[in-house]
Order: sequence, then structure tokens, then C-alpha cells
Amino acid sequence: MISLLAERPLIVSVMLGVLSAGLIYGWLQTGKRAAAVCGIVCALLIPLAWVIAARWVTDREQIEALIYQTALAVAENRHEQVYAVLGDPATEAQARAELPNYEFDTADVTGIRSITFIDGSYPPEADADINVRVDVSHRGGRFQGVRVLRRLLLTLQEFDDQWVIVEYQHMPVVGGPDNFSTAPQR
Repeated sequence: MISLLAERPLIVSVMLGVLSAGLIYGWLQTGKRAAAVCGIVCALLIPLAWVIAARWVTDREQIEALIYQTALAVAENRHEQVYAVLGDPATEAQARAELPNYEFDTADVTGIRSITFIDGSYPPEADADINVRVDVSHRGGRFQGVRVLRRLLLTLQEFDDQWVIVEYQHMPVVGGPDNFSTAPQR
């Protein structure tokens, strides 16, 4: 219910609107003032649902923001900003070995397939499965301006109310790993 209220205000608003209309219709049919009051209260709660959704940032929304901010940093070749969101030394070493070899023209998140929270994990942990599109050139000159579609599997953990990436793998969008895929670090 919390994620419904915080992430889906349209659904909450529709439910409140239907409830309000039903209560007001009930008042019109029966003349009972309590139905009208409840209907008006439900109608007045609709804007409140939008205010709550706008101000309440859930873990899922924090992770989505992190993904998009990191993609922007990759697109702008700001590698230090990318390293700052990596919360595991082995993962940071992996990124430091890979990123300087490439120059990115674009890095777009084309879709977030899923964000799954691991129940009972401490610190809180989530897995994200996303699709990305990058226009990239190899700094060594092996290829220039190549558009690549990849699937990223991210493992994230929450430390001090901030989500960080502790593991990442990239592979083709369809199928299993290829020659350019990364192996898991754990």
C-alpha cells in the first residue's frame, strides 16, 4: 500500500474519485448527510495523494534516479562521478579498468526491466535489470562511433540512506553472455 500511495498517485486518485462519486450518489439516493460528508472528504483527499507522491521518495525512485544520473555521467565521460556511486572496491577496480578505454558520445537508459528488492537482506539490497544504448569509441582506435545495445545487471546496497552499486555485469540484450560480457565479481 505504501508503494501504491508513493509511486502510483493516479491509481489512488481514481479509487478515491470512484469512492467519492459512489458516496455522493448514495447521499442523493438516501439523503443521509454522512454519505455526503464522506464523499466530500474522499474528493478532498485526491490532491493530498498527489502531494504525498511528489514529496515521498521511495527506494525504487532513488534507485531509478541513481541509474539515470550514472548514465548521464557515463555519457559525459565523467568517470570519477561514476566511481563515486560504486560501493565495492572490486567493482570500482573493474570500472576503473574498463571505462578509461572508451569515449562515450551517448549513454541512454532505454528501459528498466525490473528492480527487485531482496527480502531480509542487511544492508538492504536490490537487483536492477536495465537496457542501455551507448554510442562509443575505443580510445585505442579499434572502433569509432559504434552504437551498442547492452543489458546491465546491477546489484545495489543501501548505506546511510544512499544506494550504491556493489556489482554490475553487462551482456547482450538478448541471450547469454558474449565475448564482451563481464563476469560477476562475487
